Amino acid sequence: MVRLVMLGTGHAMVTKCYNTCFVIDNDSGSVMIDAGGGNGILTQVEKAGLNWAKIRALFITHAHTDHILGGIWVLRKINTLIKHNKYDGFFNVYGFAENLNYLKYNCDFLLNDSLSEQIQLIPINGEDKFTECGIEFEAININSTKKAQLGFRALISNYDKVLTLVCLGDEPCHETCEDYVKNADWLLSEAFCLRSEKELFHPYEKNHSTAYDAGQMAENLGVKNLILYHTEDSDLENRAKKYAEEAGQNFTGNLFVPDDLDVIRIL
Repeated sequence: MVRLVMLGTGHAMVTKCYNTCFVIDNDSGSVMIDAGGGNGILTQVEKAGLNWAKIRALFITHAHTDHILGGIWVLRKINTLIKHNKYDGFFNVYGFAENLNYLKYNCDFLLNDSLSEQIQLIPINGEDKFTECGIEFEAININSTKKAQLGFRALISNYDKVLTLVCLGDEPCHETCEDYVKNADWLLSEAFCLRSEKELFHPYEKNHSTAYDAGQMAENLGVKNLILYHTEDSDLENRAKKYAEEAGQNFTGNLFVPDDLDVIRIL
């Protein structure tokens, strides 16, 4: 079984849910994608019932506070497990070199213990490939107009089934990334707010999109299953219904608008 565990689903300034991050989990272990903005990541992992000793890697999309600061706490946790002989093998952290340098600098400055040699910071760029937990990843430079940002296209197999999972970080699909997204089995896409509320939340000024836009993009590119995240949190009780209705005006595939800690089985 392969599943996505949505540790957080909100944008940087949310207070009613956690910042967007998630885990790809299978029988071989887990790969964490971003870590949110603080030590709340420890709470989310605990609530999700995940085993830290089975989290084998962390992929950092970019260095905005709501994606990378939780990484300090992740490395502190893994480092402590290693120190007490409760973590076997290597813990690999992938991202742009400048983002990994930022993470290491803050760990060196803030943590009492130096990072173990079992924690490996591995710089990557767009089109670089690596494999973790039996999942083949290809990094995508999403050509952000803000901080440099990576997404990925992952090839996931389970016995005789193979599917593609694409993550575009927290920005809309740039035209240079469309070939990665075309006909994807699963796409994780930001949807900052509803189109009906764009004058309130100003998504385009922040280089984000609406649920309507995300649904239209996914439909045009032949995506089969669409997951919307990185949203505002003004109406969490009705968020899933409203976002699904708006994205569904364009998108005809399967649509998911998860809450924090929701689990989506993908294979």
